[in-house]
Amino acid sequence: MRQIVCEAPDRMVLTEGELPPCGPGDAVVRVRRIGICGTDLHAYKGNQPFFTYPRILGHELSGEIESLGSEVSGLAVGERVSVIPYLACGACIACRKGKTNCCTSMRVLGVHIDGGMRERIVVPAAQLLSATDLTLDQAAMLEPLAIGAHAVRRSGLVAGETALVIGAGPIGLGAMAMAKARGARVIAMDLQEERLRFCQSWAGADAVVVAGPQAAADLAELTDGAYPDTVFDATGHAGSMTQAFGYTSHGGTLVYVGLVKSDISFHDPEFHKRELTLMGSRNATREDFDEVRRAIADGRVNIERYITHRAGFEEMIDRFEGWLKPESGVIKAMVEL
Repeated sequence: MRQIVCEAPDRMVLTEGELPPCGPGDAVVRVRRIGICGTDLHAYKGNQPFFTYPRILGHELSGEIESLGSEVSGLAVGERVSVIPYLACGACIACRKGKTNCCTSMRVLGVHIDGGMRERIVVPAAQLLSATDLTLDQAAMLEPLAIGAHAVRRSGLVAGETALVIGAGPIGLGAMAMAKARGARVIAMDLQEERLRFCQSWAGADAVVVAGPQAAADLAELTDGAYPDTVFDATGHAGSMTQAFGYTSHGGTLVYVGLVKSDISFHDPEFHKRELTLMGSRNATREDFDEVRRAIADGRVNIERYITHRAGFEEMIDRFEGWLKPESGVIKAMVEL
């Protein structure tokens, strides 16, 4: 079985591997699509927390069931599926509260354990979501969009409020799309004007702001001096995450969607003066996957334009370095098997 292994930072190799045994509650999935995300890129460059090498990357996955364990029901061989890559223990305090996305013993495919950058993968059947009504591309994109959906749901954003999403990458775009679906006014912020135009055409952003020294003044003008009710930072950049405190309204909410391998500090008097709510948003739950699935099925989210670059499995290693460059214009890269 062919597999691509990230052996160390800046080093990927194509190798042959053995398929692990399929247990009674497991399924063997023939991997057909692998989305490339910031986690993969950061791991490749050695900047990903919770990470050890060597590792098979890949957690944005869709494919077809090849075989099922003896205790599996509700799924069929040949069925198209999306993989929920967050393996929770089901027993810890977070799981007992229904917050399986932040299980104390969380294992994420492609991060804590080997992922799907291979021809076949064995996963618990409970981690599969039937996707017979979706294309393979759409099914693979449930995961990154579900992260944005989870952040929006967690924030409590409601129709009529103003949301600022900082970072126009795949996760930020998902948060924009889900915030719009809730009836919020959405402002997008990024360094690249080309990406901001995409935010307007793809996610329906109502206004855009170029990140930089003028950003706070621009936000004040767009909100009559009040600033956005909810700010989502999806950059994974410590400087941006710190500055986001100054972009949030009095009584507002700041949600960290992006993850940075660093400490974040803030000026406490400003935090208290505004009585801000600071949230972390991690991964997603099945509820978020279902919400995104409905949004794709009814046409509110266009996956064809979301995916901007493609490569075959054996081409990926040569293409990967180029996808890291801002000038490549990558929104979402997809590997096809």
